[in-house]
Amino acid sequence: MKFELWQAFVLGTVLAWGVYVPVLHEGQKELGDGKPSAGSVRAFLCVGLAYLLTAVVIPLVLMALNLSGGEKLTFLRGDSVNWSGVVFATLGGVAGAAGALGIILAIKSGGKPLYIVPLVFAGAPIVSSIVSLLWHPPQGGVDWKFFAGIILAAAGAGLVLYSKGQADVQQARPPAAQGALVGRAGQAAASQHH
Repeated sequence: MKFELWQAFVLGTVLAWGVYVPVLHEGQKELGDGKPSAGSVRAFLCVGLAYLLTAVVIPLVLMALNLSGGEKLTFLRGDSVNWSGVVFATLGGVAGAAGALGIILAIKSGGKPLYIVPLVFAGAPIVSSIVSLLWHPPQGGVDWKFFAGIILAAAGAGLVLYSKGQADVQQARPPAAQGALVGRAGQAAASQHH
């Protein structure tokens, strides 16, 4: 298989979104003087400023310098405004910003990037794939591997939730009970070696 340009952009997006939640968590923590919940709204404001730079300033510069592949700064289709294009593109931006707000509020509410990231990035592709399949079904349909991938992504999210639940139970035990469990496990391991 030949590596194509679109795959480079996918890889860039994976890297960008892969660091998104941990970097955002760190920003919330720093803005909140060590408490992510105390810096969340200011962090979201910073996300908005970043959107302004990357989604407004850069496209305007690219079009002004004719570096946008011939794309012009117009929203017309024929003689009238292409409202359906403007509305859907704006709704896509709203969905992206709402997702960013959801992540910020998840961190504010005590969620940890270790769990937020796999849940969001396993769940979102499932939703996106189903919506895309319903909205723009491929002519030849999809095979079993597509559905197996969806099921595996859902199973991955389920395992993360299960792991989080076990970690919560473990942390909820009194320290003496945790020590006793460790001690018993060590004794069992030692008796197996003798």
